[in-house]
Amino acid sequence: MTIQDSICQGIQLAFQNIYNHDLPLEQINLAPTKKEFEGSYTFVVFPFLKISQTIPENTANQIGEYLKANVPAVVDFNVVKGFLNLVLNQRVWVDLFQELYSNESFAQLPKNGQKVMVEYSSPNTNKPLHLGHLRNNFLGYSVAEILKANGYEVIKANLVNDRGIHICKSMVAYQHFGNGETPESSGLKGDHLAGKYYVLFDQEYKKQIKELVEAGQTEEEAKKNAPIILEAQEMLRSWEAGDEAVVSLWKKMNSWVYEGFDATYKKMGVDFDKFYYESDTYLLGKDIVEEGLSKGVFFKKENGSVWVDLTDEGLDEKLVLRGDGTSVYITQDMGTADLKYKDFGLDKSVYVVGNEQDYHFDVLFKIMRKLGRSYGPGLYHLSYGMVDLPTGKMKSREGTVVDADDLIQEMIDTAEHHTKELGKIEGFTEEQAAELYEILGLGALKYFLLKVDPKKRMLFNPQESIEFQGYTGPFVQYSHARIAAILRKAEQIGVDYQKADFSAIQDLAESETALIQVLNDFQRKIKLAGDEYSPSVIAQYLFEVAKEYNRFYAEVPIFHEKDQAILAFRVALSAHTAKTIKKGMSLLGIQVPERM
Repeated sequence: MTIQDSICQGIQLAFQNIYNHDLPLEQINLAPTKKEFEGSYTFVVFPFLKISQTIPENTANQIGEYLKANVPAVVDFNVVKGFLNLVLNQRVWVDLFQELYSNESFAQLPKNGQKVMVEYSSPNTNKPLHLGHLRNNFLGYSVAEILKANGYEVIKANLVNDRGIHICKSMVAYQHFGNGETPESSGLKGDHLAGKYYVLFDQEYKKQIKELVEAGQTEEEAKKNAPIILEAQEMLRSWEAGDEAVVSLWKKMNSWVYEGFDATYKKMGVDFDKFYYESDTYLLGKDIVEEGLSKGVFFKKENGSVWVDLTDEGLDEKLVLRGDGTSVYITQDMGTADLKYKDFGLDKSVYVVGNEQDYHFDVLFKIMRKLGRSYGPGLYHLSYGMVDLPTGKMKSREGTVVDADDLIQEMIDTAEHHTKELGKIEGFTEEQAAELYEILGLGALKYFLLKVDPKKRMLFNPQESIEFQGYTGPFVQYSHARIAAILRKAEQIGVDYQKADFSAIQDLAESETALIQVLNDFQRKIKLAGDEYSPSVIAQYLFEVAKEYNRFYAEVPIFHEKDQAILAFRVALSAHTAKTIKKGMSLLGIQVPERM
């Protein structure tokens, strides 16, 4: 039982004994006491005045007196209006820290027997990954790691969009302008080479539209009649018919792209357990349409098209199969949802996809639940906002995208410049310095993209993200490196903190109890981040840990302490803080340096 649990149970008993009222535990919440008041936890009494039938100050005083008399951890309290601030016994914090320090299942909740798939990345094979993909990949990877820490068996999946008109556009442009170019001959990564031809297609398409308009066609007619778009449409039909030459070119260009993606994923530090390909799944789902018709979930219109009526769910009618029997996106997504369940027997399935697809996933999930799928209630769309740069929005077909590889390299270069300016690489070899720049650059990028609630649209500022002070990844990383230096010094002077007994310690500084209090919150924050599918919970928490540690470091001299037991305690407290930061940052996919 945690300290918070024992206090909450004490409050529950106070309501029974003072007011003869059974208050459910889930209605009792404690918050950390504000810094300007004495105390560790605060209970707000305003919501319970109907029960106490007295003014806020009286209610808080009555509960405070009961807790002081009946809960050993509570030694004093103070009341500010309806806020009951509880002061805890110093020994409680020492005992709690000893428990935290020796906990072998640190930052890991028990296995819950449930399987969850987190599907993220989902790139198109006609262009390289860009800034938007970075937020997607970092979110997906981090949520997967957080769910593992919450006791789930996690499968990381990537559904690759490797077919369709957009792929054919790159292929047609390559046929026209490629002259047999390869990644090796061009010196370009394979995904960048495919992206080059996607841009060339768009340029040629616009040129042809202009020519047709000048020849007398309307713009709408020109868009439909431009020879290059007709070629792309014909190529798609040939691909679907299995034309050998088209399929061969498709395989060749996709293989270049996959090699490029793999290099980018490796640099990003993300991975996958299972790949699905749209070329394998795009025909799935037609049997589900038949099932839906037989169950009365779907209905046919006169033209033979099949629809679902979701008006009772607050939506409208939605097409699930065209009249000519061809699929729409929802058709294959239904089929893929069943395929995932067949492959893994999932309890939950998380789709990490931008918020422009909110309606699509709302429809998909409602359909699967109407069809009675056992996994239906566990379907979740992790909808995230777009990422903007100070320079504005990105458009891949116009070649104005912020390329993921370029941005990662820019962040590493910025980290190098910033670190050299601050003189934080004394005694480093070239290889060690290069490794540090990469850890800091990627850490800054990931932390900045993950610290914002996923649902919010955000502005990414590279310069701001790399700062060593403030709400940034490098600030948290630097805090870890500082502690690592303290632990090295402790080892050099023979401080045996790993097996130390802290039972004789009676008094702690306020900054020590505040640090222990925030460290004690780690497991709760992991659960909250898992429940909300939000890495921002962990990012915010780690910032608080780093802030509290730096306050402790500034206020409490570690190595000036003469009492060896207190010295060992403070080093152990530092070590556990470093362990918490390292584990927490790993949940965000971020490495921490040992030296800076």
